[in-house]
Amino acid sequence: MKKLILSTTLALAAGVASAQDVVRIGTEGAYPPYNFINDAGELAGFEIDLANAICERAALTCTVVQNDWDSIIPNLVSGNYDVIMAGMSITDERKQVISFTQDYFPPTASAYVGLSADVDVLAGVVSAQTATIQGGHVAETGATLLEFATPEETVAAVRNGEADAVFADYDYLAPLVAASNGELMFVGDRVPLGSGVGAGFRQTDTELMGKFDAAITAMKADGSLNALLADWFKDRAEPPQY
Repeated sequence: MKKLILSTTLALAAGVASAQDVVRIGTEGAYPPYNFINDAGELAGFEIDLANAICERAALTCTVVQNDWDSIIPNLVSGNYDVIMAGMSITDERKQVISFTQDYFPPTASAYVGLSADVDVLAGVVSAQTATIQGGHVAETGATLLEFATPEETVAAVRNGEADAVFADYDYLAPLVAASNGELMFVGDRVPLGSGVGAGFRQTDTELMGKFDAAITAMKADGSLNALLADWFKDRAEPPQY
Protein backbone atom coordinates (compact mmCIF):
# COMPACT_ATOMS: atom_id res chain seq x y z
CA MET A 1 0.00 0.00 0.00
CA LYS A 2 1.46 3.31 -1.06
CA LYS A 3 1.94 6.16 1.34
CA LEU A 4 -0.11 9.33 1.21
CA ILE A 5 2.40 11.94 0.13
CA LEU A 6 0.68 15.31 0.28
CA SER A 7 -2.34 16.98 1.82
CA THR A 8 -4.00 20.33 1.63
CA THR A 9 -6.85 21.64 3.74
CA LEU A 10 -9.79 23.30 2.07
CA ALA A 11 -10.72 26.40 4.07
CA LEU A 12 -14.46 26.70 4.20
CA ALA A 13 -16.57 29.71 5.10
CA ALA A 14 -19.33 27.52 6.57
CA GLY A 15 -17.69 27.44 9.98
CA VAL A 16 -16.17 24.68 12.06
CA ALA A 17 -17.90 21.35 11.54
CA SER A 18 -18.19 18.67 14.16
CA ALA A 19 -15.50 15.99 14.40
CA GLN A 20 -17.59 13.41 12.57
CA ASP A 21 -17.90 15.84 9.65
CA VAL A 22 -14.16 16.04 8.95
CA VAL A 23 -13.90 14.35 5.57
CA ARG A 24 -10.70 13.21 3.85
CA ILE A 25 -10.85 13.24 0.05
CA GLY A 26 -8.34 11.21 -1.94
CA THR A 27 -7.19 12.32 -5.39
CA GLU A 28 -4.34 11.42 -7.72
CA GLY A 29 -2.93 14.88 -8.40
CA ALA A 30 -1.64 13.82 -11.81
CA TYR A 31 -4.59 14.07 -14.18
CA PRO A 32 -5.17 17.63 -15.40
CA PRO A 33 -7.55 19.32 -15.63
CA TYR A 34 -9.42 17.07 -13.19
CA ASN A 35 -6.67 17.13 -10.54
CA PHE A 36 -2.99 18.09 -10.62
CA ILE A 37 -0.17 19.80 -8.73
CA ASN A 38 0.11 23.47 -9.69
CA ASP A 39 3.26 25.60 -9.92
CA ALA A 40 2.97 26.42 -6.22
CA GLY A 41 3.12 22.71 -5.34
CA GLU A 42 -0.55 22.60 -4.34
CA LEU A 43 -3.39 20.35 -5.44
CA ALA A 44 -5.58 22.11 -7.99
CA GLY A 45 -8.07 21.36 -10.74
CA PHE A 46 -11.75 20.90 -11.47
CA GLU A 47 -12.23 18.26 -8.78
CA ILE A 48 -10.45 20.30 -6.10
CA ASP A 49 -12.75 23.25 -6.77
CA LEU A 50 -15.74 20.93 -6.87
CA ALA A 51 -14.75 19.25 -3.59
CA ASN A 52 -14.49 22.68 -1.98
CA ALA A 53 -17.96 23.64 -3.22
CA ILE A 54 -19.54 20.35 -2.15
CA CYS A 55 -18.05 20.52 1.33
CA GLU A 56 -19.16 24.11 1.80
CA ARG A 57 -22.73 23.27 0.82
CA ALA A 58 -22.77 20.23 3.10
CA ALA A 59 -21.17 22.13 6.02
CA LEU A 60 -18.23 19.73 6.06
CA THR A 61 -14.59 20.42 6.84
CA CYS A 62 -12.59 18.62 4.16
CA THR A 63 -8.96 17.72 3.61
CA VAL A 64 -7.69 16.62 0.22
CA VAL A 65 -4.87 14.06 0.15
CA GLN A 66 -2.82 12.82 -2.78
CA ASN A 67 -2.53 9.10 -3.43
CA ASP A 68 -1.09 7.03 -6.27
CA TRP A 69 -3.76 5.84 -8.69
CA ASP A 70 -2.97 2.14 -8.49
CA SER A 71 -3.75 2.04 -4.75
CA ILE A 72 -6.48 4.66 -4.62
CA ILE A 73 -9.38 2.21 -4.14
CA PRO A 74 -7.57 -0.08 -1.64
CA ASN A 75 -6.63 2.95 0.46
CA LEU A 76 -10.25 4.13 0.49
CA VAL A 77 -11.50 0.73 1.57
CA SER A 78 -8.86 0.45 4.30
CA GLY A 79 -9.84 3.85 5.74
CA ASN A 80 -6.93 6.10 4.78
CA TYR A 81 -9.49 8.61 3.48
CA ASP A 82 -13.27 8.76 3.06
CA VAL A 83 -13.93 9.77 -0.53
CA ILE A 84 -12.29 9.39 -3.94
CA MET A 85 -12.52 12.32 -6.35
CA ALA A 86 -9.93 11.47 -8.97
CA GLY A 87 -11.41 11.48 -12.44
CA MET A 88 -12.75 8.00 -11.69
CA SER A 89 -15.32 6.65 -14.14
CA ILE A 90 -18.35 4.88 -12.72
CA THR A 91 -18.27 1.24 -13.83
CA ASP A 92 -20.09 -1.94 -12.82
CA GLU A 93 -16.76 -3.56 -11.94
CA ARG A 94 -15.84 -0.80 -9.48
CA LYS A 95 -19.34 -0.86 -8.01
CA GLN A 96 -18.59 -4.36 -6.75
CA VAL A 97 -16.01 -2.83 -4.39
CA ILE A 98 -17.12 0.78 -3.70
CA SER A 99 -20.21 2.95 -4.12
CA PHE A 100 -20.55 6.07 -6.28
CA THR A 101 -22.53 9.27 -6.22
CA GLN A 102 -24.31 10.37 -9.34
CA ASP A 103 -21.90 11.58 -12.00
CA TYR A 104 -20.48 15.09 -11.70
CA PHE A 105 -18.81 14.86 -15.11
CA PRO A 106 -21.00 13.40 -17.87
CA PRO A 107 -20.00 10.32 -19.85
CA THR A 108 -17.22 11.29 -22.19
CA ALA A 109 -15.16 9.65 -24.88
CA SER A 110 -11.71 8.09 -24.71
CA ALA A 111 -9.29 8.42 -27.59
CA TYR A 112 -6.12 7.05 -29.15
CA VAL A 113 -3.11 9.28 -29.76
CA GLY A 114 0.02 8.34 -31.68
CA LEU A 115 2.85 9.83 -33.70
CA SER A 116 1.17 8.89 -36.98
CA ALA A 117 -2.45 8.87 -38.11
CA ASP A 118 -2.09 5.44 -39.70
CA VAL A 119 -1.19 3.55 -36.50
CA ASP A 120 -3.08 0.27 -36.20
CA VAL A 121 -4.50 0.59 -32.68
CA LEU A 122 -6.16 -2.82 -32.86
CA ALA A 123 -3.00 -4.78 -33.67
CA GLY A 124 -0.13 -2.67 -32.34
CA VAL A 125 1.16 -1.84 -28.85
CA VAL A 126 -1.11 0.55 -26.93
CA SER A 127 -0.24 2.14 -23.60
CA ALA A 128 -2.79 2.91 -20.88
CA GLN A 129 -2.76 3.71 -17.20
CA THR A 130 -3.01 0.77 -14.82
CA ALA A 131 -6.46 -0.04 -13.39
CA THR A 132 -8.38 2.23 -15.79
CA ILE A 133 -11.34 1.52 -18.03
CA GLN A 134 -9.07 2.41 -20.95
CA GLY A 135 -6.65 -0.36 -20.01
CA GLY A 136 -9.53 -2.79 -19.73
CA HIS A 137 -10.77 -1.79 -23.16
CA VAL A 138 -7.37 -2.24 -24.81
CA ALA A 139 -7.06 -5.70 -23.21
CA GLU A 140 -10.28 -6.73 -24.96
CA THR A 141 -9.02 -5.68 -28.40
CA GLY A 142 -6.35 -7.34 -30.49
CA ALA A 143 -3.72 -4.83 -29.36
CA THR A 144 -0.86 -5.51 -26.95
CA LEU A 145 -1.54 -3.61 -23.71
CA LEU A 146 1.39 -1.78 -22.11
CA GLU A 147 0.38 -0.43 -18.67
CA PHE A 148 2.00 2.33 -16.62
CA ALA A 149 1.35 3.71 -13.14
CA THR A 150 0.92 7.34 -14.24
CA PRO A 151 -0.73 9.02 -17.24
CA GLU A 152 2.49 10.88 -18.05
CA GLU A 153 4.28 7.57 -18.56
CA THR A 154 1.64 6.36 -21.02
CA VAL A 155 2.26 9.36 -23.28
CA ALA A 156 6.04 9.14 -22.84
CA ALA A 157 5.86 5.53 -24.07
CA VAL A 158 4.51 6.78 -27.38
CA ARG A 159 7.11 9.50 -27.70
CA ASN A 160 10.02 7.12 -27.01
CA GLY A 161 8.72 4.35 -29.27
CA GLU A 162 7.70 1.81 -26.64
CA ALA A 163 4.06 2.07 -27.71
CA ASP A 164 2.38 2.81 -31.03
CA ALA A 165 -0.43 4.75 -29.37
CA VAL A 166 -1.81 5.76 -25.99
CA PHE A 167 -5.47 5.28 -25.05
CA ALA A 168 -6.87 7.67 -22.42
CA ASP A 169 -9.61 10.21 -21.70
CA TYR A 170 -10.00 12.61 -24.58
CA ASP A 171 -10.03 15.54 -22.15
CA TYR A 172 -6.62 14.56 -20.80
CA LEU A 173 -5.09 14.01 -24.24
CA ALA A 174 -6.52 17.03 -26.08
CA PRO A 175 -4.28 19.72 -24.52
CA LEU A 176 -1.22 17.50 -24.93
CA VAL A 177 -1.96 17.06 -28.63
CA ALA A 178 -2.56 20.80 -29.04
CA ALA A 179 0.75 21.64 -27.34
CA SER A 180 2.83 19.07 -29.24
CA ASN A 181 3.23 21.14 -32.44
CA GLY A 182 2.06 18.27 -34.60
CA GLU A 183 4.16 15.57 -32.94
CA LEU A 184 1.13 13.88 -31.38
CA MET A 185 -2.14 13.31 -33.21
CA PHE A 186 -5.46 11.61 -32.62
CA VAL A 187 -5.86 8.24 -34.30
CA GLY A 188 -9.25 6.92 -35.41
CA ASP A 189 -12.58 7.58 -33.76
CA ARG A 190 -13.29 8.38 -30.13
CA VAL A 191 -14.57 5.51 -28.00
CA PRO A 192 -17.37 6.08 -25.45
CA LEU A 193 -16.65 4.30 -22.14
CA GLY A 194 -18.08 4.36 -18.63
CA SER A 195 -21.05 6.13 -17.08
CA GLY A 196 -19.46 9.45 -16.24
CA VAL A 197 -17.18 10.44 -13.37
CA GLY A 198 -18.42 10.32 -9.77
CA ALA A 199 -17.17 10.39 -6.18
CA GLY A 200 -16.36 6.99 -4.68
CA PHE A 201 -17.19 5.85 -1.12
CA ARG A 202 -16.92 2.79 1.07
CA GLN A 203 -20.13 0.85 0.63
CA THR A 204 -20.99 1.35 4.30
CA ASP A 205 -20.74 5.16 4.20
CA THR A 206 -24.24 5.77 2.89
CA GLU A 207 -24.90 8.88 5.01
CA LEU A 208 -21.77 10.68 3.84
CA MET A 209 -22.40 9.70 0.23
CA GLY A 210 -25.92 11.07 0.56
CA LYS A 211 -24.56 14.48 1.61
CA PHE A 212 -22.26 14.60 -1.42
CA ASP A 213 -25.04 13.43 -3.71
CA ALA A 214 -27.40 16.10 -2.42
CA ALA A 215 -24.78 18.80 -2.97
CA ILE A 216 -24.13 17.61 -6.52
CA THR A 217 -27.89 17.60 -7.21
CA ALA A 218 -28.14 21.19 -5.94
CA MET A 219 -25.17 22.30 -8.03
CA LYS A 220 -26.71 20.82 -11.15
CA ALA A 221 -29.98 22.56 -10.39
CA ASP A 222 -28.55 26.04 -9.81
CA GLY A 223 -26.02 25.94 -12.65
CA SER A 224 -22.91 26.15 -10.49
CA LEU A 225 -21.64 22.76 -11.63
CA ASN A 226 -21.98 23.84 -15.26
CA ALA A 227 -20.04 27.00 -14.40
CA LEU A 228 -17.16 24.94 -13.00
CA LEU A 229 -17.19 22.67 -16.03
CA ALA A 230 -17.16 25.66 -18.39
CA ASP A 231 -14.25 27.19 -16.49
CA TRP A 232 -12.02 24.11 -16.36
CA PHE A 233 -12.89 22.74 -19.80
CA LYS A 234 -13.16 26.02 -21.70
CA ASP A 235 -10.63 24.83 -24.28
CA ARG A 236 -13.13 22.28 -25.58
CA ALA A 237 -15.31 23.30 -28.50
CA GLU A 238 -18.33 22.24 -26.45
CA PRO A 239 -17.61 22.12 -22.69
CA PRO A 240 -19.60 19.38 -20.90
CA GLN A 241 -22.88 20.48 -19.36
CA TYR A 242 -25.85 19.17 -17.42
